[in-house]
Formats: sequence, C-alpha cells, structure tokens
Amino acid sequence: MPRSPDDDAASRIQVADEHVSAAQRQVRDEELAEVRALKIQVKQGERQLARWRSVTRIRRAAAVLAAAAFLAGLIWTLLNWDSPSTFVKTDIVCGVLLGLALAGAVVAQVRRRNLPPRAGVEDELDSSREALRFYSALVYPTLPYRRVLYREDVTGIIEQYQRDSRKYRNVHNTLQSLIMVGSTTTTTVAALDSGNKLTWQNITIVAIGFAITLAAAFTGYYKYRERSYFLQQTADAIEEEANAFALGVGRYKDIDPDNEQEALAAFTHQVEILRNEQRRRQQQLDQPTEQGPPGTPAGPA
Repeated sequence: MPRSPDDDAASRIQVADEHVSAAQRQVRDEELAEVRALKIQVKQGERQLARWRSVTRIRRAAAVLAAAAFLAGLIWTLLNWDSPSTFVKTDIVCGVLLGLALAGAVVAQVRRRNLPPRAGVEDELDSSREALRFYSALVYPTLPYRRVLYREDVTGIIEQYQRDSRKYRNVHNTLQSLIMVGSTTTTTVAALDSGNKLTWQNITIVAIGFAITLAAAFTGYYKYRERSYFLQQTADAIEEEANAFALGVGRYKDIDPDNEQEALAAFTHQVEILRNEQRRRQQQLDQPTEQGPPGTPAGPA
C-alpha cells in the first residue's frame, strides 16, 4: 500500500500533541468541576456547623438564665420569708425569666432535631476541606493567569477602600456634629440654670456633657478622620495605577503592548506596594496615642 505524502513524522507528532492537549484539557475541566463541587460541600458543611453552634449558644444561654433566675428567686424568697409581699413580685419576675429560658431551650431542641449529628458534620467538613486543599493544589493557576485575576480583583479592592473611607468619614462628621451641637447646648442650658437643685437643666447638662466626652474620646482613640484620609489616598493611588495600566501611560508607556505579562507584573508589584503602605499606616493608627510607630527613637531622658 503506497504511503500518503501527508503522512510524515511532523503531522503525526502534531496530531498526537492535539490529542494529548485535548486529554489534558478534559482532565483539567474535571478537576475544576470537582473543586467547585467541593467548595459547595464545604459551604454547606460550614452552614450546618454554624447552625449547630447557634443551637449550642442558645442552650447555654437558656441554662445560665434559668439557673440565675431560679437561684435569685430562691435566695430572695428565703431572705424575705416573713414578708410575702416583698418577695412575690421578685418571684414573678424570676418566674418569667425562667419561662423565657425554658422557651429558648425548647426552640433550641426543635432546631436540633432538624440537624444531622454534629460529629458527622465536622468529620464530613474536615474531609471536604482536605479534598478541596488537594484538588486546589492540582489545579493551581499559572503565574500569567494569577496576574490577570489580580488585575480583575483590583476593582474590588478600590471599592472596598472607598466604602471604608466613606464610613469613617461619616462617623467622624457625625461625632464632630455631636460635639459642636452638644457644646452649644450645654452652654445655653447652663446659662438658664439658676440654682443647685436637681432640675431638668442639671440633668440635661450632665447627659450632654457625658455624650460630648464620649464622642471626643471615640474620635481621639479611633482616629476616624485619619483613617478616612489614608483609605481614600490609597484608593486614589490604586485607581491612578489601574488607569495608567489600561491606557498605557506613566510607567507602562515604554512597555511593548504585545508583552502584557511584563505590564501585569509591574502593575501587580506597584499595587502591592500601595497596599503594604496602607497596612503600615493602619497599624500606626491602631497604636495608642502616647506610643510612636515602630522604629521611632525615644526622646531624651
């Protein structure tokens, strides 16, 4: 039988490579499907375990409340045994608390019946996590793929920083408003007070003064304004870096458009630098006011 002119070694190698690549893709797709299924199992197991923990907390709280109500009622009754009118009201309150505790125990028992055994849930969850860890290691994405994923995640990082910045800014503005309004109100009420008796003016001054002191303490300790400023600064810097990468300007203007991996590596490196700076600033803000940042030399003795 004559040999076909197209039947050469190169064509046979190419066909074999295509078959191997198809088989590899099929194996990889199966592994990815297994990872997704295991993630679903882990989430289901974590939800069941969270329900078990909730039931356990309810039962413990009900037991503590029931014991405290029973002991309080018993001790109060024994101490005031000669005057029933004194301990009856307290016993009624303790009885209501005891009833609430029993109701909570019943609710916990009903929820417990609808759950599988806790030991089985924990064992299955441990097995699913171990299998997920194994398959995740098998289908670990390549470095270019991870860089592309990181680039897509940057948008979420920017939005998170912006949300946190707005939250701290709103808290700071609210507390500052409370301080200003409270200070003005305290001065006005103090001017209306003409004696040392327990009047509504005195009570108002005490309440407003307490609120102002509390707001000032929270503002000084948590540093909401500084947190808002640094978060917004980091978000703006990351957004500027993302725009420079997308438009090919700045540090990315001299990078060949065909060499996207080099640009992604530089972009990832720069974003990580910005995030590390934000983490360092966050750690400095979390330190007490009288304590300087790490590495700050102590003052002269």
